[in-house]
Amino acid sequence: MAKKIRILIGKPGLDGHDRGAKYIARALKDAGYEVVYTGIRQSPEAIARTAVQEDVDFVGLSLLSGAHNELFPEVIRQLKQEKADDIIVFGGGVIPDDDIPGLTAAGIEAVFTPGTPIKDVIAFIEANRERVESK
Repeated sequence: MAKKIRILIGKPGLDGHDRGAKYIARALKDAGYEVVYTGIRQSPEAIARTAVQEDVDFVGLSLLSGAHNELFPEVIRQLKQEKADDIIVFGGGVIPDDDIPGLTAAGIEAVFTPGTPIKDVIAFIEANRERVESK
């Protein structure tokens, strides 16, 4: 039987707009994944700590405030500090195309911008299923 994939959806920083994050969380749950949603205005430290406590396989970060270049890499740093750098991190939100290469260089494995079909997010998760199951 395939491992049940666990995903944490987090909203780092002061961004209070959570409609997209809630949509993603619900759509992933409907697709059969176990999903933990941390709510808005979480610190990178809190997101990393929750990811470890909940034993998740993926962390999905959502941000609309423009602070993604600082907050997304900080979540990666915090996961490394927690010795949880095997957790796969993806991001989404209003992120300019020019910022995506820097985010991927910082360890964000995929970036989904507005209008991305949920099937693309699911395809990313499924493409990494073997990695998750082998940990």
